[in-house]
Amino acid sequence: MREITVATVQMKPALGELEDNLVKMSDFVSKIASQQKVDLIVFPELVTSGYELGVRFTELAQRVPGPTVNLMAQRAAEFGVYIAFGLATKEKVESVLFNSAVLVGPDGEMLGSYNKVHLRGEERMAFREGFRLPVIETEIGQIGLVLGWDLAFPEVSRCLALDGAELICVLANWEKAQIEEWRTYVRARAFENGLYVAAANRVGEDVTLNFGGESMIVGPRGKVFASLSEEKEPESGEPREGYCVARIDLDDVRKYREEFQTLQTRQPIVYRSIVKRY
Repeated sequence: MREITVATVQMKPALGELEDNLVKMSDFVSKIASQQKVDLIVFPELVTSGYELGVRFTELAQRVPGPTVNLMAQRAAEFGVYIAFGLATKEKVESVLFNSAVLVGPDGEMLGSYNKVHLRGEERMAFREGFRLPVIETEIGQIGLVLGWDLAFPEVSRCLALDGAELICVLANWEKAQIEEWRTYVRARAFENGLYVAAANRVGEDVTLNFGGESMIVGPRGKVFASLSEEKEPESGEPREGYCVARIDLDDVRKYREEFQTLQTRQPIVYRSIVKRY
């Protein structure tokens, strides 16, 4: 058995307030890790900055590694956990920005990063599209990173699965109005690829958008091991901040893939249309 404990955090970042958001993230890490032994903590997309920043992303974007990554790597080392989180990053050319996810490990090192491939709406005004789908090898398993709207494209998770991912971390800013999509996509990606999905979605409002939460951890047969779907503010009914934790066995990935043969029975020669432009 390769059992690990995973936590997904749904947090409301303060728009444009980097230091405040890092303090809140650190508090979540401390609280989660002090209550139980946990191996991986997953935060939402753009959790260090908020979502609706437009041109202000140029002020807050950082290089990778940089101050924010180094700080979260210190927290990871302090508590002996892996941490995945989203932030705006930049290349050496200052005008090239990405919507990124980073994974840091319990040794205090950055293990890998991913730049969002599928940009939606106003994201296209601020960020450049990524072009790689890395699978990060860690001591707890093979981990893929997915950001927001990437979840709507089955090709992303399938590529990660074919490259060995056993666990996909989904870091999202999924709107409340489309939360039914979120629920369906998270379970579907786990089902169709026979792997675990740890999905962290933010809550709260920025300027015009309201985000839906319902962070969850789902197994390779679609079982929801933990969920924040019932976490609501008592008066408003809005989703609230929090986290959920689940103990999972990564050996189940191979077990179910062997039993159901979904990946093995693929017929790639028939799928030529999938790589054509629409």
